[in-house]
Amino acid sequence: MKRKIEVSELIFKIIAYFFLIVFAALCIYPLIFALSSMFSSFDAVRNNEIVLWPTGKLQIEAAKYVFNSSRFWVSYSNTLFVTFIGTIWCLIYSILGAYALSKKRLMGRHGWNFFLVFTMWFSAGVVPQFLNYQSTGRVMATIFAGSTNMSDIDLKWLIVLAMGMNPPNIVLLRNSFEGVPSEIEEAARIDGATELQILTKVYIPMSKATIATVALFFGISRWNGYFWAYKVTNAAGQNYSWPVQVYMRDFIQLNTALTGKYSVDDAWEVADIGKATSIAYAMVVFAMIPILVIYPFIQKYFAKGVNMGGVKE
Repeated sequence: MKRKIEVSELIFKIIAYFFLIVFAALCIYPLIFALSSMFSSFDAVRNNEIVLWPTGKLQIEAAKYVFNSSRFWVSYSNTLFVTFIGTIWCLIYSILGAYALSKKRLMGRHGWNFFLVFTMWFSAGVVPQFLNYQSTGRVMATIFAGSTNMSDIDLKWLIVLAMGMNPPNIVLLRNSFEGVPSEIEEAARIDGATELQILTKVYIPMSKATIATVALFFGISRWNGYFWAYKVTNAAGQNYSWPVQVYMRDFIQLNTALTGKYSVDDAWEVADIGKATSIAYAMVVFAMIPILVIYPFIQKYFAKGVNMGGVKE
C-alpha cells in the first residue's frame, strides 16, 4: 500500500529539491561559462558579453592555440606525472601508517595518534613549511645529484615526495582498518599469513571504498595544487617542471587584464585581451577533462568510504 505523504513532508521535499537544483546550477554554471568563453568571439569575451551560451561568431582558434602550445602539454604531462605517481606514493605510506596506528599492540599508539591529530589542529605556518620544502630539496639534491643546489634535480619528484602528507586521510584509513573484524585477522594468522599478507589480502580488500575515496582526495589535490608547486619550482627557476595549474596561472597573469602585459608563447603572440582570455578558458576546460572522466567511476565509493572511515564505533 502506498503511504500517504504528509503536508509537512511534502513541503520539506519541495524546499529540499529547490535548493538542490539551485546548488547544482551554481556548480555547473562555471563549466558552461568556460565552454562558452572558449568558443565565443574574441570581441564578446573582451567586452564581457557572455552570460550563458556562446556569443558572437563561433571560433576554435583558442582550442587550436592550446593544441599547438608545447609548453601547455609539457606542463600537462608534469601534472599527470605528479598526480599519478604522487597519488600512489601517498596511498602507500598512508595505508602503511594507518595500518600501524590501527593496531592496539603498537607501542606508544596513543601518542602517535595524538601527534598525527595535533598537526590537524595547529600548523607551523607558510614560512616554516617553505623552508622545510627547501631543506628537503637540498637533501634530495645531495643524495641524487651530489650537490646542495635544488635546481640540479627535477623538482617534480620533490612535489611528489614532500607534499603528500595529509593527516585527515590517514585518520579515515585508520578508522576503516579498525572496523575490520579482528576474528578475520586471527583466522589469517592461524593459516600462517604474514603481516604483509594480512594487510594486502584482508585489510585492503575490505577497505576498498575508503581507499578509493582517499585516492580521489589525493588525486584532486595533486591535480589542482599550484601554490607550493609554483613557489618551489619558481624559486629554483625550473619552469619546465611547472604543473598545468602553475602554467595557467602564469599565462593568465602575463596575458590578460590582471597586469595589462602580453607575452610571446609557443604558437603566436597573444596581443589581444579577448583572445588571451578565451585561450585561458580553453586551458581551464582541457585541465578539467581528466577529473570529469575519472570522477563518475569513483563517485560510488565516495559516500560509503567516508562513512566507513569517518565513524569510529
